[in-house]
Amino acid sequence: MVSALLAIVVLCGSCIKNNIPYPRIQVNFRQFVVEGQTRQAQIDSVNMVLTAYIGETVDPYDVHVTEYAITPKAEIVDNPFDAGGVDMSADMVLTLRLYQDYKWVVRAVQDIRRYFTVEGQIGSPVIDPVGRRVIVQIPQTADASRLHVLTAKLGPEGSVITPDIAGTTVDASLPLKLEVSSFGRTQEWTVYVEKTEAMVTTVRADGWTRVAWIYGQAQVGAEYGVEYRIKGDSEWKVCPQDWITSEGGDFRARLTGLLPMTTYEARAISGGDEGAVMEFTTGQDIQIGNMMLDDWWKDGKVWCPWTEGGEQVWDTGNKGATTLGDSNSTPTEDTSTGTGQAARLETRFVGIGPLGKLAAGNIFVGKYVRTDGTNGVLSFGHPFEERPTRLTGYYKYKSAPISSVTEGYEALAGRPDTCIVWVALIDSDQPFEVRTNPRNRQIFDPEGSYVVAYGKMQTAESSDAYARFDIELEYKSTDRKPKYLLITASASKYGDYFTGGNGAVLYVDDLQLLYDF
Repeated sequence: MVSALLAIVVLCGSCIKNNIPYPRIQVNFRQFVVEGQTRQAQIDSVNMVLTAYIGETVDPYDVHVTEYAITPKAEIVDNPFDAGGVDMSADMVLTLRLYQDYKWVVRAVQDIRRYFTVEGQIGSPVIDPVGRRVIVQIPQTADASRLHVLTAKLGPEGSVITPDIAGTTVDASLPLKLEVSSFGRTQEWTVYVEKTEAMVTTVRADGWTRVAWIYGQAQVGAEYGVEYRIKGDSEWKVCPQDWITSEGGDFRARLTGLLPMTTYEARAISGGDEGAVMEFTTGQDIQIGNMMLDDWWKDGKVWCPWTEGGEQVWDTGNKGATTLGDSNSTPTEDTSTGTGQAARLETRFVGIGPLGKLAAGNIFVGKYVRTDGTNGVLSFGHPFEERPTRLTGYYKYKSAPISSVTEGYEALAGRPDTCIVWVALIDSDQPFEVRTNPRNRQIFDPEGSYVVAYGKMQTAESSDAYARFDIELEYKSTDRKPKYLLITASASKYGDYFTGGNGAVLYVDDLQLLYDF
């Protein structure tokens, strides 16, 4: 009888199912440091990609990870980082686990400065590290069988080229084979020499709004320049020499004072030779909505930086701050001109005791998406395809001792808080999502691959009167076209990390995008 009852219990027990789902917590890298890194690793928790940047002296097959951190209680399956050097010569796919598995791609990017110069070359050579080849152009009249090599570096710092041809004359009438050795490994490279009749080449023309960039190539040591004109004009204008920068036979001219929405022609010149004529059309001189920060309305406790029922371009963290208190980003009639309104951004501890949290006063281009516990999810960016050169405006600031700190920022306690205004252009396909929750935090990275241009102003000094700021946008490339504009102002630089001074206040007014230098 007992055996029968036990059998029934076992049978029934086998039918019981646990229908309670495991919590879904995305596992992220929070920190990643390697020996010889050139800058902080980029952690993309949306696409789950971690990129480490290593210097030339680091062997990519033997990278030593000195520090890393992931979401608490999670693990890295078959963790390779605790066993010494890691092969990061190609992308690694790692499994991070906490209830569910998350596949992360970990890669190393190594920027190696390579060069190869010969006497009388035209422009810079094409150096193809994937195909391991070099293509050098020389004039049609040059003798390739007696080519004088000036400099050569095709591998990382400390690599050796065999034969050592730098400073020698070689026969390059046929492809030249070289061995490049580094970190105990050898690669074969091939140098090709091509003859050309073109003594000057117009490489490309990148037209912005009131600025354009013209790229050319000419023979090393020759005189060269750029001419430009509005399409349809008969006379060419000569670009002043102080607008031109060069490296070897490559040169770039920055044209300024151009007219918006106008088609121009440009060409590179050298001696009596002319490169091909290239056309470009300049963009628009435009601003986004509410740049003066005059328009506000109140939705319950939440102050909103746009007109009720109007287009929303800007937002604040007020929806998060008002879960425990009042809006800390508000309009004020204390303005730079004495008319209209400005933004008053106050860093404030909201809530009571352990239930409270520091809320940094801020305003940004984009939208507050939702509140995640006591954290925020924000969408940074407004559709924008033009290329301004600067952001200007007016500010005044009252700093305060940093009274709240979080992990990693303890050393800042008691120091004067720092305000920040920054502007960026990105070319990702959607606005940038900011998440402040440490569990899955994602903060904007000025060095991110999605960044076209970036600039900032920050200060810890208090002031009683408005002062003008002028932020220059630094572009990574002149031919990348942005898709979104981001502007952010905060009374506490580290507000995203809930670190700042209670009572710090930043006033911001009358912003403007400029399009010329």
